[in-house]
Amino acid sequence: MAEQRRDGRDAGEGARGARTREVADAWGELVATARRTVADGLVVGTSGNVSVRVGDTVLVTPTGVPYGRLTPDDVVGVDLDGRQTLGSLRPTSELPMHLAVYRATGALAVVHTHAAHATAVSTLVTELPLIHYMAGALGGPVRVAPYATYGTPELAENVLRALTDRTACLLRNHGTLAHGGSLDQAYDRTAQVEWMSRVWLLASSVPGLSPALLSREQLAEAGQRLRGYGQPGPDADGGSAP
Repeated sequence: MAEQRRDGRDAGEGARGARTREVADAWGELVATARRTVADGLVVGTSGNVSVRVGDTVLVTPTGVPYGRLTPDDVVGVDLDGRQTLGSLRPTSELPMHLAVYRATGALAVVHTHAAHATAVSTLVTELPLIHYMAGALGGPVRVAPYATYGTPELAENVLRALTDRTACLLRNHGTLAHGGSLDQAYDRTAQVEWMSRVWLLASSVPGLSPALLSREQLAEAGQRLRGYGQPGPDADGGSAP
């Protein structure tokens, strides 16, 4: 009996150790992604936020802390109801929006930015015009969620409606949100939205000319082809354009 108890204890300790390593690895990837949003000019200062789901725990960037200062000891985690389960730093003020996405979709990662070109587009239209076929990799035309104060349930609800059958959206007078099966995929989709926004703004700025746009039928055809693009795996779609 003593041997059985010892084996059970060892198995439990092993599972907890593996879980701890999984959380530590995920936190490292999250911090690297958050720093990448700054390096690539998608956020300024501590704006924007990043999260990743590990089982029933959501790791998320803390509010008001520059990403360059985050260490392995700064891990912040909450459950799907928003109760903090890891760390002492307060989670991002946009936590309701992140949790709403996880509860409503199969997302494993969410990236929210204040990317300049995409934010500019969000003030002009209700949907990013079909300037490029890579919108098909995001599920269709990128919608703009109506404005609501940041960090509110109203904003979370607006975002969920804009994300219906989509993996990215714009937030009016605010920024972008994209989700995916990994941090890399969510980040790539964020970058794609910003790039398409920039292309449309550039094309629209030529005096006397209007950019040619794709039809819904053309986008649907491209989206179908994009489903088989790249190598097999969770990140097969939504990456770099062919």
